[in-house]
Amino acid sequence: MLDRIKNNKIFIICLLLIIIISFYYYNNVIRAKDTSTVEESLEIDSKEDEKIEQSEIQTIKVHITGAVNNEGVIELESDSRLSDAIDKAGGLNSNADLANINLACILEDGIKIYIPKLEDRNNNEINNSSSSVNDSIGLANGEFNNILSKNFNMSSSLKTNSTVNGSKKKININTATQDELETLSGIGASTAKKIISYRNEVGKFREIDDIKKVNGIGEAKFKKIKDFITIK
Repeated sequence: MLDRIKNNKIFIICLLLIIIISFYYYNNVIRAKDTSTVEESLEIDSKEDEKIEQSEIQTIKVHITGAVNNEGVIELESDSRLSDAIDKAGGLNSNADLANINLACILEDGIKIYIPKLEDRNNNEINNSSSSVNDSIGLANGEFNNILSKNFNMSSSLKTNSTVNGSKKKININTATQDELETLSGIGASTAKKIISYRNEVGKFREIDDIKKVNGIGEAKFKKIKDFITIK
């Protein structure tokens, strides 16, 4: 009888030890591995989201000269403002004249920006310039007409949102010319050419969302132009 009780005690003790060891193993080994796996998965997802977000960020290059501290070619995020370009160029110098400049205008890839100087007010070469960009930077009475210049027609390629919005005329992305496409916010010469190439190679857009298939047009840029484009 005593031996049986003793054996039962030993059995119970062994059973308790097995339970304790199993519990310890589960909490310290298996759960630790599961936690590590979850953390690694979250880290991978975070990196993927970061890559996707970075891929949506488009950049432009502009050439800025005139009354800034550092003239030259600078790189900016797409849809940057004139004020952003000035800041990137080291700010204005003491000779700058901003009386007729719209610092809030949106820039396009490939443009040349000239920040006027005080002595430019009496410069006949500027006043007699043949290229007009009044719609682009909000100049008054045609003054400083060549502050911004581009290799193509600025009057049609660099318009502000107010000009596009005011007309309430949507651009047909299936038939629009390069100049017409460039009137859209954030669409420069290179992107307009890509849209036309896509049409020629793939075919017409079946819905406006298809324009996001064009290299260089992400979700952010699409949101800015979707209300101003059509396929009809």
